[in-house]
Amino acid sequence: MKPFKPLLTAASLSYSGPGGRPVIDMMFASPWAFLVLLLIPVMLWLNRRTVRQTGTIHFSSTRNAVKAGRSLRQRLGGIPPALRIITLILLTVALARPQQGLERIRDVNKGIAIEMVVDHSSSMGAELEFNGERLNRLEVVKQVFEKFVRGDGHDLKGRPSDLIGMIVFARYPDTACPLTLAHGALPRFLENVQLVQQQSEDGTAIGDAIALASARLKTAEETLAAQLRDADKEKEYEIKSKVIILLTDGENNCGRRAPRQAAELAAKWGIKIYTIGIGGGESVASITTLFGIFRQAVASRIDEGMLTSIADITGGMYRRADTAEALHAVYKEIDELERSEIESVRYVDYREKFVFFAVAAFVLLCLEIFLRCFVFRRIP
Repeated sequence: MKPFKPLLTAASLSYSGPGGRPVIDMMFASPWAFLVLLLIPVMLWLNRRTVRQTGTIHFSSTRNAVKAGRSLRQRLGGIPPALRIITLILLTVALARPQQGLERIRDVNKGIAIEMVVDHSSSMGAELEFNGERLNRLEVVKQVFEKFVRGDGHDLKGRPSDLIGMIVFARYPDTACPLTLAHGALPRFLENVQLVQQQSEDGTAIGDAIALASARLKTAEETLAAQLRDADKEKEYEIKSKVIILLTDGENNCGRRAPRQAAELAAKWGIKIYTIGIGGGESVASITTLFGIFRQAVASRIDEGMLTSIADITGGMYRRADTAEALHAVYKEIDELERSEIESVRYVDYREKFVFFAVAAFVLLCLEIFLRCFVFRRIP
């Protein structure tokens, strides 16, 4: 039974506790106990009746005793009955279980788990202009992605409350950065993301990359839930939604799982996929050889129908980004669509206060018994 506030309370206090946290008014968990106070009029009536009873010892005349006046002991004779009534009141309050609540506020971050899935096949070596420089597509993607996560102070606000991870893929997908809230480590992980060097590793396995990213997101959600359940902790972080941002400049040409099949698996697990096609057509790439750096044409073809289908299956969207500015605009659009939330949970921590009243009642009861037996003792 939850404590509640009775219509009439003996005391009502409200003030700020330690740290400025508000203290809730005194509450009573068992207010029905106040019915015991109805016995007080009965006790007063019985005490008055006892006092008026005829004494056991008879005197021929009480005229001289009346003239003598009342002694100090007689004048204080009402103390034991008063102590009994006060004891009853204190015991009643103790039975009503007085409680005082300290209001606490706990913030629960409802973040988004985001897996960035980036193509790092050889075709991503084609150049794009970015901030006045000629960089390959992969380097542009890495820089824009870092601004998306950490913010650029302008259009991109950053994702401080989101779990961020990165999967890179060519012929085989690989985890470049595990899902983490420690975004300060992201630049170090991005430095290790490079174009594939071995011909045997080149290719575009989009389906396998989506499947791996989906599995990582599902595992992260299940692990977080298990940790909270096993440790019996208060929830401080919750995955609001799961998102994959897939970026490629080609079409699926290898791998064990078809892209649409992987997208259906992601949709089954409640994962939304945003697909981005970068570049496309003929571009120029810088090739480093033993004889120096040469520039050569690089052709790539984006399968926009497949990328659109992947996005539609999972409830996401497809965007084309032929320039660095267009890529920045796509990330800005995703940033505005997928926002985290911080939910403030207010709860009250109740503390029992009946001990003080119970101890005070016991002390007064002992005092009353002592006074009746040794100070105000009556002859039957």
